[in-house]
Amino acid sequence: MDKGNADYVYPSSKENVENAHRVAIPPPQPFFNSLKYNLKETFFPDDPLRLFKNKPASKKFILGLQYVFPIFEWAPRYSFQFLKADLIAGITIASLAIPQGISYAKLANLPPILGLYSSFVPPLVYAIMGSSKDLAVGTVAVASLLIASFLGQEVNYNENPKLYLHLAFTATFFAGVFQASLGLLRLGFIVDFLSHAAIVGFMGGAATVVCLQQLKGILGLEHFTHATDVMSVMHSIFSQTQRWRWESGVLGCGFLFFLLITRYFSKRKPKFFWISAMAPLTSVILGSLLVYLSHAERHGVQVIGYLKKGLNPPSFSDLVFVSPYLTTAIKTGIITGVIAMAEGIAVGRSFAMFKNYHIDGNKEMIAFGMMNIAGSCTSCYLTTGPFSRSAVNFNAGCKTAVSNIVMSMAVMVTLLFLTPLFHYTPLVVLSAIIMAAMLGLIDYEAVIHLFKVDKFDFIVCIGAYVGVVFGSIQIGLVIAISISVLRVLLFVARPRTSVLGNIPNSRIYRNIEHYPNANNVTGVLILKIDAPIYFANASYLRERIARWVEEEEDKLKASEESSLHYVILDMGAVGNIDTSGISMLEEVKKTLDRRELKLVLANPGAEVTKKLDKSKFIENMGQEWIYLTVGEAVTACNFRLHTCEPNPEKAESEPCDNV
Repeated sequence: MDKGNADYVYPSSKENVENAHRVAIPPPQPFFNSLKYNLKETFFPDDPLRLFKNKPASKKFILGLQYVFPIFEWAPRYSFQFLKADLIAGITIASLAIPQGISYAKLANLPPILGLYSSFVPPLVYAIMGSSKDLAVGTVAVASLLIASFLGQEVNYNENPKLYLHLAFTATFFAGVFQASLGLLRLGFIVDFLSHAAIVGFMGGAATVVCLQQLKGILGLEHFTHATDVMSVMHSIFSQTQRWRWESGVLGCGFLFFLLITRYFSKRKPKFFWISAMAPLTSVILGSLLVYLSHAERHGVQVIGYLKKGLNPPSFSDLVFVSPYLTTAIKTGIITGVIAMAEGIAVGRSFAMFKNYHIDGNKEMIAFGMMNIAGSCTSCYLTTGPFSRSAVNFNAGCKTAVSNIVMSMAVMVTLLFLTPLFHYTPLVVLSAIIMAAMLGLIDYEAVIHLFKVDKFDFIVCIGAYVGVVFGSIQIGLVIAISISVLRVLLFVARPRTSVLGNIPNSRIYRNIEHYPNANNVTGVLILKIDAPIYFANASYLRERIARWVEEEEDKLKASEESSLHYVILDMGAVGNIDTSGISMLEEVKKTLDRRELKLVLANPGAEVTKKLDKSKFIENMGQEWIYLTVGEAVTACNFRLHTCEPNPEKAESEPCDNV
């Protein structure tokens, strides 16, 4: 027996029902006003122009300058205490940036010196235009691998190194143009289509591929596959067992162990963060000394060799804007630009949260874009805000972006005076540095969290990982984006609907699956739609509502309880509706009328109410069947059910005389 009526107190008079609050029709708004509002909410949700309201022209100019170049906002408040903190942080991240820069340039199949060039100019640009206090700018492994993968399909870097280098500059230029364009056009929300789960899987897969690729350096192999999938890499390794060099293997494993131990120690003892930060440079120094003193280069240990002294040479004239390579450069630039931008903004926001300040995503995109455009013209390749370097910057106590300037100056000194010291640096040490950094990108804790919280996100993550590891970087990227977009489409095309019941001793109605103690209301089916109603989900909702009604009627017949008379749709979560959705509601109403059931709407929003009114749906349905809350709708239905003829059609033609 239904318990729904046990806690329900019916209104004692007709006035109680008639005096219920009616749903108001929103006042009409001109189309251009609505369009302006929607565009503003889409492209300017943060309302950046609010700072300029009611300000004199001179103040507006200063505010505009500070908005474009944030350095003018914080520089006047800069203090000596900040300088000391930034100086320590800048020198610390420089000790990490120099070996990492050389390593990642090798990963991208570019000359090692480009890693140092890319740690000189871009950080200066970001310090002027960036809004993050903690982001440390530099090259990243995943972007380096993407560049090697995409450009390597078109040009062999061994056969035509000059063209390969010029295409890397061109791809960086287009990455910068794309990033800056997204920021200027306020299109940063496009990056959000790469979900967190997809990024975790993609980054983990790319890190695995990078680690496998570094076995070439660890084992001292000269010839290696250009493919990135695990099967090709393993075949290349085990088909050359006779060429493995034990000297490189011992050296590589030793330095890898040293780097992992220092990172583990610094993680356990955060005060000693500088130990793991200094470990890569220490490895380079020790490795170089070991090779120099033992002449290990004569016994198969490969070294960097000559590095040219001097600052970045201009490279604007090297950019390739002609066929047949222009398409490749644009494609590489856009894809690597999106990945790098997503990583940089995510890292910046995470550290901003720790220090309780806000960074503007669109301003960050402009800063990233401008630093990559400037970098492409000064012999740099793609840069962003890597997590490892930014974490060191944060732990070192940086106060402002001046830490990037200090790092840049340290790299400048290295370029001018210290590059000959890297001549004997063994490549196996660079491979160990990359492997140690990449193992930190495989975030197994995040994967376990995804499995516990959301199985679909877990599938997205694993799909991206498997695509990268067993397919290629491109396949993994396509899988990551495709599954993320598919999920968005599923949310839109297959929205949740649920049956609501009454919480005992209240007028609150909740999902009966979530609240098993919620009671059904006799003769009334309450359904909640949890999404806007569009052409993509209108047919599904029509069929799902019909199935809910059939299931409810079958259940009532089986239990020999009173029949169903009213179907209430809770529209509280329906933020918008299009013409297909309105047609769906009209069809549902006709279907329910044929079954001698009455459709009732509850809690429609302003936009939905306005469109239902303009389409004459409210007029045809009758405004007396639309209520502000589910509680009022149930009250009205129960009143009519217990005082009038239950058949809605008869109720309309034969008004109640007993009230």
